[in-house]
Amino acid sequence: MHSSPAAAQAPANASQRAMWPGVLLAALGAIAFSGKAIIVKLAYRHDVDAVTLIMYRMLFALPLFLFLAWWAGRGKPALTARDWRIVVFLGITGYYLASFLDFAGLAYITASFERLILYLNPTIVLALGVVLFKKKVNRKQLVSLAISYAGVLLVFGHEITTLGADAALGALLVFLSAVSYALYLAYSGEEVRRLGALRLAGLATTVACVLCLVQFVVLRPMSAAIVAPEVIWLSVVNATVCTFAPVLMVMMAIERIGAGAAAQIGMIGPLSTILMGIVILGEPFTGWVAAGTVLVMGGIWMLTRARVG
Repeated sequence: MHSSPAAAQAPANASQRAMWPGVLLAALGAIAFSGKAIIVKLAYRHDVDAVTLIMYRMLFALPLFLFLAWWAGRGKPALTARDWRIVVFLGITGYYLASFLDFAGLAYITASFERLILYLNPTIVLALGVVLFKKKVNRKQLVSLAISYAGVLLVFGHEITTLGADAALGALLVFLSAVSYALYLAYSGEEVRRLGALRLAGLATTVACVLCLVQFVVLRPMSAAIVAPEVIWLSVVNATVCTFAPVLMVMMAIERIGAGAAAQIGMIGPLSTILMGIVILGEPFTGWVAAGTVLVMGGIWMLTRARVG
């Protein structure tokens, strides 16, 4: 007895339908993450500096991540002293330093260029793997690295001519932010398996939130906390829509469709930043930016394919 073509097709269609929530979550998470740069650029228009701006973002994010750490840790063993040391290290590298350097760099470069630099993160993780863990790199990976960095250099050359020498400082700060986050990724794998992704994200981000608040108290007078109302509500949006929500959406997407597929869908991030930069911030979209974006995204796509192969 032979099954009909319609009956054979049914499981495949059901499988595709089951994947759609994960695909949608990954796409929305990437777009929400990308919106952070737009929010920061809008806030800078209201005479606020990076130290104060990131303090407000983390102030509003702190209760959310404290709740996430508690919720994800229910019924699980307490953290050991070793766990706490690793969580503090990951909180410093993955969220505190990475966030602060990124905010500081955005004062000097466009949101589109910032997103392209941050998108180099997989290439930095690959380089750290070679330096720290003696991993081997194949020819396809090297070619993908060359293509990606050629794209960034193309846009960098354009930014230097339009924004001046400050663009070099901004690009350096954002690149160091990407390096800091790559360190987090390189060392977080084992701890993710021990604690779970959501619990680790909640704990590490809580550490970063506290550090950003302490940084403000140490470096700024309390009068610096008096800012325009626009900065407050933009920081609320940044903490919720562009920080907490995407963490949850991406983690939920990974559970449904896997890390590889979620990373591929995440390539929508730079495109959404460029589009929002044009529409919301009035940033120019030139042939240089278009060519650089194609090169960076093409190189990262090749890199993910090379790893899969």
